[in-house]
Amino acid sequence: MHHKIVSTAVISYGISSKTFHIPFITTHGGFSLDMILERSGETCKEKFPTVKVAKSIEEVLNDPSIELVVITSPNTTHFPYAKAALEAGKHVVVEKPFTNTSAEALELIELSNKTGKICSVFHNRRYVADFLTMKKILDDGLLGAPREFFAHYDRFRPDPRTYGLWREHELPGSGVFYDLGPHLIDQALVLFGKPTYITADIRKMKSYSKVDDFFDVKLEYDNLMVTLHSSMLVREMGPRYMIHGTKGSFIKHGEDPQEDLLKAGVVPTGPDWGKEEEQFFGLMHTEMRGKIVREMYPSLQGSFGYYYDNLYKTIAEKQPLRETAIDGYNVIRLIELAFESSSERRTIKVSGLL
Repeated sequence: MHHKIVSTAVISYGISSKTFHIPFITTHGGFSLDMILERSGETCKEKFPTVKVAKSIEEVLNDPSIELVVITSPNTTHFPYAKAALEAGKHVVVEKPFTNTSAEALELIELSNKTGKICSVFHNRRYVADFLTMKKILDDGLLGAPREFFAHYDRFRPDPRTYGLWREHELPGSGVFYDLGPHLIDQALVLFGKPTYITADIRKMKSYSKVDDFFDVKLEYDNLMVTLHSSMLVREMGPRYMIHGTKGSFIKHGEDPQEDLLKAGVVPTGPDWGKEEEQFFGLMHTEMRGKIVREMYPSLQGSFGYYYDNLYKTIAEKQPLRETAIDGYNVIRLIELAFESSSERRTIKVSGLL
């Protein structure tokens, strides 16, 4: 039973809010979905008849009952909306990418500190089965010291988008690197901390692309190489993750089950939510207690709901925030350095991380 109910407004009623946010806000118990900003129409009323439909960000921010504002609108709005919400005394969740520049991210950190309001970045890929499993494997030292890490976020999208079209227009924060890069960069930062050098190749592979649709980013640590990769022209998927250490390897195929279930309208409740099927367990090949082990390693259970659990505990119980504005800033700073590396075709020393 949650004693405090956090009155929540969601900005934009598109794929992101419907898939990754609203299902967890409405099933949590500690949040009340009271307002949705939907500029044209009121389609949200079909599913949420009692919700108040706002037509402007000002309408949301002028409502004194709203405590939390969840920003899932296009990337160009993330900074101005988050800034306005903090200034209006609201707690804020910002979809990734946190902002389009590190200077904007820095401003949100300072504003959050000044207002005493929470500003959190939605790095939900910390709460998928494969990532949680790899974190445990590394924390338990099952592969020895990690020496190589490969992460792939590939898709097969040879044709232009039919929805979310702003993502493929030449706007700040558009392109695949700003879209998928934050997930992989954040995962690398959580697993391994801050890198020393970055080398990136970010380009357009598809003939009609106006923005980047491919990236290959190498993060260099002390005796560890991390490769983050994404292409939109991969019909046959290889491993999603590979870790090679001084004692062994872990190879992981397959996509976390949550996104497809959410898009199909499945409500994220029950004891089996976020569980991976055995066929998608990763392969562990290592040495344990003097014996060579080569077997499937059971995946931990994921849930994007863990993000909202943590957020609720921060708002209601003053527990430390996990996905901080500083996390958002560090990802955007590395994105900027990656673009610099790619355009100059050189390795760059990482600087300016917090």
